Amino acid sequence: MFSITVRDHIMIAHSFRGDVFGPAQRLHGATFLVDATFRREQLDEDNIVVDIGLATRELGAVVSELNYRNLDNEPDFAGVNTSTEFLAKVIADRLAERVYKGGLGEGARGLAGLTVTLHESHVAWASYERAL
Repeated sequence: MFSITVRDHIMIAHSFRGDVFGPAQRLHGATFLVDATFRREQLDEDNIVVDIGLATRELGAVVSELNYRNLDNEPDFAGVNTSTEFLAKVIADRLAERVYKGGLGEGARGLAGLTVTLHESHVAWASYERAL
């Protein structure tokens, strides 16, 4: 399996509900490094997984929808604990929509899968992996 990864970042604010979250139940900020890894079994006719420029652009567009937002105030996340794991899935699903709509070029239609990893720090991160 071949893969390429592109990276961006987001800065958000949010809070959680539930005793398991301890002090994170209060409003707090988080900055995540966001890695999007695209996979395919065979390279395309240009010998690439996907156009890295288009992948970078589309990841940037997806994270810009979340960047500098208080997720507690976003209608899409009403009543939801926006955990790192949950946000990785949101970003992966939104990237997948862009793949299906052609935003990463026709060659991206041959992608097998996508993994989005959100790095909370140098010692903790979460990922969501999905098929395309």
